[in-house]
Amino acid sequence: MTESAQPATPVTTAASVTTTTPVTTAASVTTTAPVTTVTPVAFPPAFLWGAATSAYQIEGAVREDGRTPSIWDTFSHTPGKTAGGETGDIAVDHYHRYRDDVALMADLGLSAYRFSISWSRVQPTGRGPAVQVGLDFYRRLVDELLAKGIKPAVTLYHWDLPQELEDAGGWPERDTAYRFAEYAQIVGEALGDRVENWITLNEPWCSAFLGYASGVHAPGRTDPVASLRAAHHLNLAHGLGTSALRSVMPARNTVAISLNSAVVRPLSPTPADLAAVRRIDDLANGIFHGPILRGAYPETLLAATRSLTDWSYVQDGDLTAIHQPLDALGLNYYTPTLVSAAEETLRGPRTDGHGASDHSPWPGADDVAFHQTPGERTEMGWTIDPAGLHDLIMRYTKDAPGLPLYITENGAAYDDKPDPDGRVHDPERVAYLHGHLSAVRRAIADGADVRGYFLWSLLDNFEWAYGYEKRFGAVYVDYATQARTPKSSALWYARAARTGALPDPTETT
Repeated sequence: MTESAQPATPVTTAASVTTTTPVTTAASVTTTAPVTTVTPVAFPPAFLWGAATSAYQIEGAVREDGRTPSIWDTFSHTPGKTAGGETGDIAVDHYHRYRDDVALMADLGLSAYRFSISWSRVQPTGRGPAVQVGLDFYRRLVDELLAKGIKPAVTLYHWDLPQELEDAGGWPERDTAYRFAEYAQIVGEALGDRVENWITLNEPWCSAFLGYASGVHAPGRTDPVASLRAAHHLNLAHGLGTSALRSVMPARNTVAISLNSAVVRPLSPTPADLAAVRRIDDLANGIFHGPILRGAYPETLLAATRSLTDWSYVQDGDLTAIHQPLDALGLNYYTPTLVSAAEETLRGPRTDGHGASDHSPWPGADDVAFHQTPGERTEMGWTIDPAGLHDLIMRYTKDAPGLPLYITENGAAYDDKPDPDGRVHDPERVAYLHGHLSAVRRAIADGADVRGYFLWSLLDNFEWAYGYEKRFGAVYVDYATQARTPKSSALWYARAARTGALPDPTETT
């Protein structure tokens, strides 16, 4: 799922990093976000109205049918790593309740569902032949979706590396990329005849930098050099995995990657703050978009990290392998990023929205300060800013012309509770969705080729290091009973999915 915000073409000057709508000062950033118009606006007829989940956050059944531990099993069972010591051992029991959950999707009128495969459920050691009973679960899930007229969209990797591969070095080691390609081929052979939409990796920035630099995500390592190596090998895994999928699937199938691309804004228009934007833009965006979309890492990134690494792990042929043509690009967006040059006298806690740690997820960027953007915030402390989503879409429309776009994650956490009648009213989330979907529609009107939107998330679930404290779901889950209750936002979104237009956000039933 979710880690906040994070184009393609390496930007050559700090001044050129501004987004489609230039932001000159922190005060000028649009933050009130929810769009006030309530006039229904139609989306294209073929637009996909979806919801998204990830395996470790919802499946449970972590020891059933041959599944072995992933890095998130190990991390969540390590004292002090998650809120309340909570784990995904049961999560929301989707492994046993998937038929009911698919029926719920159908009731809500969803046309697509994005889910991830648990690598260690399919290939327990990360090597060798598949466990067919593990693949059978996903075969049944796909069949159930298709029977309800819902398009499955498979994400191969959503952060749950088999623990045995981490024990062998994890993503900082080159071999992990080759193991991923073998895994991709196994799943592609099993499901490629029925699943047309594929995503290799979800938010590799989080895997590399929250997992190996700041340590707030599994596997919890805090080595900035290892994080840069991990980023490269995740890129390589994407390229090799794309080739592996295409070698075994029908040509009609599409392959994409989902990136949490940052909308990075300067606190002020000073050269120092614009240089800070350049630094973070490279680490959040260019490190992935450069090789994937252009076949090269930004020279400014290489220069900024030279004190940490010489990048000698980038071998001959790697960039060609990574730079595979994409059929689409997934964008995950939650909130913008506001930065400035750091001042020695003002150093303090890093407010970048990526969890508390003494170790930074921004290797080589200790001279950059992060700031909380003003405005209303979600339970995650993230500022609500639909304008950032519009800016992000338009940036890719300019930098990667002709590449179809999907919003593969967008949503908000709120402190949702049932009322005495058992209903769950979440008007804040309805306003959030209305505002962001309005931004998507405006981007389409401005010429962007956005073909679908996947709400994060379908269900309340295990929210990584936050345990079960943060509820992102459009469907409320009572964790004690596993009962599902669609919230007001789910009912509102269902109306949008059925009509192809955005209803008045005050009307939810």
